[in-house]
Amino acid sequence: MPYFQRNLKTLLEATIAERPLVYLNGPRQVGKSTLIQNSALPKTENYITFDEPLTKITVKEDPGKFVKALQGDKITIIDEIQKVPEIFDYLKISIDENRLKGNNKSLYLISGSANLLALPKLSKALVGRVSVLTLLPFSSSEYKQTGRNFIEKLFNESLQYKKYGDYDLTDIMINATYPEIAVDKSINRQKWFDDYLNTLLQRDFYEVSNIRDSEKIVGLLGAMAMRAGSLINDSNIYSELGLDNRTYEKYKNAVINTFLVFEMQAWAKSNNLNKRFTKARKLFFHDINFLLYILRRELREIYDKKEPFMGHIFENFVAAEIMKNASSLVGTYVSHFRTADKKEIDFVIEKPNGDTIGIEVKLEANFSAQDFNNLKILKSLAGDKFKKGILFYTGNELLPFGKDLYAVPICYLWENSL
Repeated sequence: MPYFQRNLKTLLEATIAERPLVYLNGPRQVGKSTLIQNSALPKTENYITFDEPLTKITVKEDPGKFVKALQGDKITIIDEIQKVPEIFDYLKISIDENRLKGNNKSLYLISGSANLLALPKLSKALVGRVSVLTLLPFSSSEYKQTGRNFIEKLFNESLQYKKYGDYDLTDIMINATYPEIAVDKSINRQKWFDDYLNTLLQRDFYEVSNIRDSEKIVGLLGAMAMRAGSLINDSNIYSELGLDNRTYEKYKNAVINTFLVFEMQAWAKSNNLNKRFTKARKLFFHDINFLLYILRRELREIYDKKEPFMGHIFENFVAAEIMKNASSLVGTYVSHFRTADKKEIDFVIEKPNGDTIGIEVKLEANFSAQDFNNLKILKSLAGDKFKKGILFYTGNELLPFGKDLYAVPICYLWENSL
């Protein structure tokens, strides 16, 4: 399979050069090992994977001896680290010993298919010693290989009228996915996702959360798929599934921590405006192709029939694109906006210094002045921190719409300008 450049590569290389330990996490089959192999490392390396049963058994038997045997003049790469949590305390000892010797950079690069929050032994043992980066499925710009991070561009570029060429939106949405199925068109995607889910059900959910009840996990994913892009009502979901709250939270955390879905917090601003905002989170899938697999639907069929649910899928697509691009920008925070009187904005993106961009999405090739009303509300609340209000739509022209407000074709995500 040809190598596709990943936007996270620059940040990964810079972080490895500065920190003693980097944890690269993300979903299975997303290309973590490929990214590592194609990144410039400051030292020669030891490469170990705990996917190999004999290696895993050996390390579990005596993790301290294993860590001590590693050569100090090489960076050690360990894949699927979550399979041997016994090693974490010994990595901490090694880092601290090297720090006393003045060697506090480029010691370990570890990767895994579980969120750091799902590995309490790791997070507790290595707090203050580890930098965590997340690699997600292909973004649209990675699939098109344009090298574009649209969030960075939105903050740094001045937007002016521009005409874009025609684009096949469904083709982009279908291929902004896991690298293997994006690149190899001969793969049967139904079978690929069958195998993918079975691996999660038979191995990952047990290893991360000690869950073996595959039927309830599949039921939970089905309930979540019907709510993609919507505010989360947890009690409604666990009542529908016949679960108690504690079991539901365990199962929900399992699908979050294996990067199948994510929750987006509501926007909040520290102020004295006596303005009430919702605390409800919104639910999204990291990959809309997995979402469609769970729904047993074809994207082009939904799109061609103009089914109302297509709007939720489109919003989920943009949410996933935002998270993929934000993952390579340090300190970028993403939320949604909703007031007590139900004024909503799909996404709010903030830089560490508070600079803010609001984003609305519309699955139409036209728009009206009314589509910018809620962006104006955010602008008044954010004040001088508000940099742009963006309405992504499916037309071809980038058009200014008043001060700091713009209608932007969705192809801006991967850029196809004339």
